[in-house]
Amino acid sequence: MKFINIYIVEDEPLIAATIETALLKQGYTVVGDAEDVITALKDIAILQPDLVLIDIQLDGEKDGVDLAIELDKQQIPYLYLTSQTDLGTIERVKATQPLGYIVKPFTENGLRTNIDLAWHNYEIQNAGFLILKSDGRTHKINQNSILYLKAFDNYCYVYTATRSYLVPHTLKYMSEQLNDAIFVQTHRSYWVNINHIDSIESNKLFLKTEPIPISASQKHLVMSKLKGS
Repeated sequence: MKFINIYIVEDEPLIAATIETALLKQGYTVVGDAEDVITALKDIAILQPDLVLIDIQLDGEKDGVDLAIELDKQQIPYLYLTSQTDLGTIERVKATQPLGYIVKPFTENGLRTNIDLAWHNYEIQNAGFLILKSDGRTHKINQNSILYLKAFDNYCYVYTATRSYLVPHTLKYMSEQLNDAIFVQTHRSYWVNINHIDSIESNKLFLKTEPIPISASQKHLVMSKLKGS
């Protein structure tokens, strides 16, 4: 199971605690929770979870469907937590794009199975793309368009020809999501898309943007990768 950060939106504290306990036992990380839409949106912008679990029926003027609409705009994946609901709400749900539904009451195994299957399908649908969070938004970027990634303390920069993204993850974490057929590590602080390499010197390579260092320990791997591309 891939490491996933999950945020819970549930207005029943006991149920929220039960969900969190079950998720932690299954190896997931829970980054936070909220009982209402406004708090959830503020937290999600800061915490940038990979996946959000949304109870449809929430306290306040806005419900889980309202939250889902906002998450669709930001391309943040989510699953609904549902119990029996009225036809009007079901019609509103049809206009949103959840990864799936977890029906209440649920078991720990059922919770894990629903999340694992939903996340697996999500990754298949986004194969060839890098999903990253930057500036409070989730971006879906074609990996072919990425020039290189650069470490920045516990963060990482992702560079394309048109812009850069500062991502709240380490370079190691981001590199694990790259297509290893087209990316190679040239230095402890850099991963480069070999399709965008223009030339190589003894200790650096050149893209259309700037020179990238090549460490002595990585040079053989870089050259092998280029010859095989």
